[in-house]
Amino acid sequence: MAEAILGSLDVIKKVRVSDDGISIAEEQLLKTRLPMEIDSGAAVENLATAEDWRKALSRVVPAVVVLRTTACRAFDTEPAGSGYATGFIVDKKRGIILTNRHVVKPGPIVAEAVFLNREEIPVHPLYRDPVHDFGFLHFDPGAVQFLEYEEIPFAPEAASVGLEIRVVGNDSGEKVSILSGTIARLDRDAPPYKRDGYNDFNTFYMQAASGTKGGSSGSPVIDCKGCAVALNAGSKTAGASAYFLPLERVVRALKFFQEDILESSLSKNSWQPVHIPRGTLQMTLMHKGFDETRRLGLKRETEQMVRQASPSTETGMLVVDSVVPGGPSHKLLEPGDVLVLVNGEVVTQFLRLEVLLDDNVGKHIDIELERGGATITVTLLIQDLHSITPNFFLEVSGGVVHPLSYQQARNFRFTCGLVYVADPGYMLSRAGVPKHAIIKKLAGEETSVLDDFIAVYSKLSRGARVPLEFLTYVDRHRSKSVLVTVDRHEWYAPPQLYVRDDSTGLWNVKPAISTTSAFSLSLFGSSNGEQQQLLSTYDNISTKEGSTVSVVNGVEKSCEGEATGSSGESVQASDAPIIESETKRRRVNNLLGGDGLANTDGTSDHFEHNIADNEVAEETVTIPASSASTAEHVIEPTLVMMEVHIPPSAMLDGVHAQHFFGTGVIVHHSQSLGLVAVDRNTVAISVSDVMLSFAAYPIEIPAEVVFLHPVHNFALVAYDPAALGSAGAAAVRAATLLSEPPLSRGDAVYLVGLNRSLQATSRKSVVTNPSVALNVGAADCPRYRAMNMEVIEVDTDFGHSFSGVLADELGRVQALWASFSTQDCAASVCERNWSTWALIHTRRRIRLSVSQLERLVFCSTNARLARRLPIITSAL
Repeated sequence: MAEAILGSLDVIKKVRVSDDGISIAEEQLLKTRLPMEIDSGAAVENLATAEDWRKALSRVVPAVVVLRTTACRAFDTEPAGSGYATGFIVDKKRGIILTNRHVVKPGPIVAEAVFLNREEIPVHPLYRDPVHDFGFLHFDPGAVQFLEYEEIPFAPEAASVGLEIRVVGNDSGEKVSILSGTIARLDRDAPPYKRDGYNDFNTFYMQAASGTKGGSSGSPVIDCKGCAVALNAGSKTAGASAYFLPLERVVRALKFFQEDILESSLSKNSWQPVHIPRGTLQMTLMHKGFDETRRLGLKRETEQMVRQASPSTETGMLVVDSVVPGGPSHKLLEPGDVLVLVNGEVVTQFLRLEVLLDDNVGKHIDIELERGGATITVTLLIQDLHSITPNFFLEVSGGVVHPLSYQQARNFRFTCGLVYVADPGYMLSRAGVPKHAIIKKLAGEETSVLDDFIAVYSKLSRGARVPLEFLTYVDRHRSKSVLVTVDRHEWYAPPQLYVRDDSTGLWNVKPAISTTSAFSLSLFGSSNGEQQQLLSTYDNISTKEGSTVSVVNGVEKSCEGEATGSSGESVQASDAPIIESETKRRRVNNLLGGDGLANTDGTSDHFEHNIADNEVAEETVTIPASSASTAEHVIEPTLVMMEVHIPPSAMLDGVHAQHFFGTGVIVHHSQSLGLVAVDRNTVAISVSDVMLSFAAYPIEIPAEVVFLHPVHNFALVAYDPAALGSAGAAAVRAATLLSEPPLSRGDAVYLVGLNRSLQATSRKSVVTNPSVALNVGAADCPRYRAMNMEVIEVDTDFGHSFSGVLADELGRVQALWASFSTQDCAASVCERNWSTWALIHTRRRIRLSVSQLERLVFCSTNARLARRLPIITSAL
């Protein structure tokens, strides 16, 4: 073989190329001397000179554009986000750009094309193929005013092994990069990208060592004549291999648009939708060599028949790799089946099979196959591929739910059309429903399709807590059940249905639930007289000199001298999205509205309120015979465990996490209103969903933030005592607040708090310093910081997990054991390095992945530590 190749190269050197090409005799001689695997046409094309490439590139480069895309919503296989890619003009008059399907994306996007002269033109999705990695974008040709360009013609038949090619595109974000290579394979399997994302299948790919990287998706692969022979789709990050999509099906799709769409209609950004027939049997095929098909049971006489009916270059046959449940092939085809005949025709290539499927949508097709040496004939109905590719989605509480697409059904081995969670949003993520989940039941009712889910959801009222059952593809045989709390507030718009309009490339929105449904606001309220009385107390809050706060090792601190008690423990949430939005501010005089709760930004410095009807007299305290302290038994009915969820749309004002836990103390409890004091590290902002769990009674009820102190570290949360029931309301009581006399050095105090199991615990300690200045350092990411406060120092370190109130031996609250929002060594990685991350990430010209950004962030952090090392060493 080596001698044959050397001989063929000698022949190539002797070939004389004229304007009319080589002679017929020389061409025949060349074909006979070249090996069978290498097309002689590629060898002739490789005789192109540098001048030929220069002329070709001068025509191609102006037709290549940089695409900036932003996916507004997660949908199907693609998450929400932004990125750069490449496209090239294939129809100048109609303004059609060809790029990859994972660039056009199946969901709503906002995109613009940047031409060579930096003109930026908005583009709209025209078409995205349900399976193969190509799609079309449309732009207004009249909007390009200062650039002369030509469309790039297709030449899919020119692709051959040994063909020298150039890949022109926005490789690595360089706007224009020209990479050279040589096509090495035409029958490469479609590259697998993600297990739970988009993957191409049932097609061959080309492979070349061109070394393309991120940003070059959608680049044209051209020959020396300036014709596109393939479409760049992906590459191997650990090597130089690049993968190109053949253009045969791209040419077919473009012809449908050119035949059915007038040039004038496209120029107005409105056109008649073009239907491109696409058929499927919901099965994945692989091309296997004859040796492997024989091991699967292929008969020798069948192999001889296939070899005689196929070209001499054929090396294998199509074998069933997987079948989607519920599809036309389900229970009729099995993995390992070898396809022999399709409608009486020998089919060994993907392209021919796809032509038969696309041309016979809705019709039956006869397939003869061999399974373990036995010949089987089946008749299958060709399904419309577009019918199992969703073009609409439901947006509920910031999440995206839509029917399971063919792409994901193939990945997860589920039936198409199930209720699929593309993005859990706030409500579902709060309940623990992950991305890619399949919802099976809601409120005890089956939800096999999205319409069932909408019908059940419309029956629920705001604030309702209902069970939800779901599956995940990683644990497909076990259903999981969670409790979902329907949004009580209007953090997000009501459920909306988005439908794609193929005549404009936009998505139209309409309400998913009628206004007459049970889905309406159902918040609790309280009596007007008592609310006005309590709120007038807030307005008359006075500052008392010498008010102090207790601290232990600078971690947990408590206020003394204030007539409220609070405790809290923050839970760091990594990768919490921060989305700036306007918070809801309600005035005090409007608190008697729908929710009947207070929410104010008052400037009060101190809160005092005596609750005579709930005060615990010393002589009425009855202590059970146990080792627990008196203070613990008195304080336990006044403590609550608070769980706070903050919607992503309200992650502002320095809020560094979405989920917080903390202990609060009841400071007021009556028949119509209850108030709980808690620290601002547990309740950071008023835009929160708060749930209270009581130590005295096993129940969990919602609550509302009614007051946030602008300077000091406490907040007030209101709840409806009627939600406790008669038994719960009787078991719960308010704490006795003792602000006088102030604590002094040597006083004995009891710290009483709750653990995560709602069990009360107490510890005795002694005050060592009643007036220590509090100094909370500034964080890298700006956040609320308590200021102008003094703290009390005690002789015992209670640790991070212990929180509650400081009380005397009779259970009267003297101070709050509060959690302060600080940034220390326990802060999350993202939080500690937020400023560095933001500095790098806002540099839009630097297109870095998340892992690259993290490495840069840690390099910056280590460099800062290295600069401080000499100072630390000298101090030691």
